[in-house]
Amino acid sequence: MRRVLICLFLTVCLVFAMAAAASRPFASGLTVIMDFKGIHSDSSIREMERESTSILKSTGLIVDWRLRNDALGKSYENLVVMTFKGACRFDREPRVYDELGPLASTDTANHEILPFGQVDCDHVVDAARSAMFGGDFAMADLLVGRALGRVVTHEIIHMLTHSAEHGRDGVFEASLSGKQLIAPSLPLSAMDVDRLQLQR
Repeated sequence: MRRVLICLFLTVCLVFAMAAAASRPFASGLTVIMDFKGIHSDSSIREMERESTSILKSTGLIVDWRLRNDALGKSYENLVVMTFKGACRFDREPRVYDELGPLASTDTANHEILPFGQVDCDHVVDAARSAMFGGDFAMADLLVGRALGRVVTHEIIHMLTHSAEHGRDGVFEASLSGKQLIAPSLPLSAMDVDRLQLQR
């Protein structure tokens, strides 16, 4: 069974104040700003939000999802920004793209994890497609959304824990198979729930 590396940490040059803001503890609420650079399916994105919110609910964290344009000019106490590249929707014909690399990445500066991440939607859709068969294709948009939700959650956990370390099982493993990405359930491990609760 093929497993895909979930994330990569990208070093970026940002002002010191941004790195300091990223190191603050998160309260019980978190706003996720979504910035789509390509096409996406509304039903997949709704399922992504539902899946991620459901997984993080076990930690007591309440997640508020906002589109980039809706968030302009507003301020939020605790937020992360996720940029989605490629096509965030299922297409019958596989897209041509570079299969190498992770499903997502998180930015760092001065060895600090920042609240900015990127998701490679083409790669996530391909990983989800690799595990689909039979009736799965009739609910492909939902399964793609589920996979996106798990990848986004994985990156958010890095941001909330300020750590590049991974969990031993569940959604926070270092690599996940397409089957895990679309399975009916892929929760946080009890250890990861505890880690997140300690950060608040």
